[in-house]
Amino acid sequence: MTLFYDARGNIYGVVSPGYLRNRGVDVPERADLAARTRKDWASAAIASECGWGALPRAADAKAHRCDGLLVGPFQAAPPFDVLIVNTDGTLAERSGNGLTIFSQALTDQGLITHGCELRVHHDNAGTASPLATSVEPAVYEQRAGFWLALGQPMFGPSAVGACDVDPVAMGAREFSHVAALAVINRQWARSQFVRVGNPHCVTLVEHASALPDNQSMHHPSLFEPLQAIAFAPPVGRGQPCLAGVNLQWAARSTRNQVIARVFERGEGPTASSGTSASAVACAAWRAGWVEAGDVAVVMPGGTAPVRLQSEGETLLSVSLFGAARPQT
Repeated sequence: MTLFYDARGNIYGVVSPGYLRNRGVDVPERADLAARTRKDWASAAIASECGWGALPRAADAKAHRCDGLLVGPFQAAPPFDVLIVNTDGTLAERSGNGLTIFSQALTDQGLITHGCELRVHHDNAGTASPLATSVEPAVYEQRAGFWLALGQPMFGPSAVGACDVDPVAMGAREFSHVAALAVINRQWARSQFVRVGNPHCVTLVEHASALPDNQSMHHPSLFEPLQAIAFAPPVGRGQPCLAGVNLQWAARSTRNQVIARVFERGEGPTASSGTSASAVACAAWRAGWVEAGDVAVVMPGGTAPVRLQSEGETLLSVSLFGAARPQT
């Protein structure tokens, strides 16, 4: 059966490929082949497993009961392969909350007792597949969960395949001006592109009042222009990134704390996102807002602890802590 878990307000279903096949969804037995053929089965899996069913629908919820489907594992021992299926049937290269949930599901099944590797298979051009993430069970501030090692972040338009953006200074660093964002709100004039396995555009604002709220992002007057930016064609315009890009807004808070909002590629507004939180922490470090070490990224769904390791002017690695609980 499909089990649903919550991580900081993100809900994902976890389902084995064998169960989907028994439900008439023709998922290949190998994860790499499943990724290459996702157009043949992914939307059917979403329709089968992510209808509203027993979970109540919030007033501002998306059209499905969850934020996506985690299909896996494809084997009985680590490393474990998984596919992250967005509710529009596309595949994500990485999801921090999704991998936290998958780690908890594997733990509940007795498959994870110590650190291991998760391998996300996808079909997005320009990014290696599978994309590996090291997972380590841990306790952080008295809460049991997992540290996810996301590797070294990459910065700038070339890191995410962005084009037709102008450079803009922020202190001693160069950031980007995304015209389509600035047209919506002139306070959204400075952005930092970050890749943490998947692509992000973090817009840095001076005051928290310039952050969009999730309710307004669900309204067509804001949802539609943001969707045009974030989503790849044919749903979006693929500008500035042809493959689409996750959007975040960040405002400086207290020392080593940042407030953020998220509009996900392939999903829309969301209560939280682990990789988005990681990208926000990286962008805040590059802007000089936070120091390396533990950074708290505050989102409507909860606060994500992000750990940055740097050496001089280079950010060496980013890791994310998360915990998940079953939905009943």
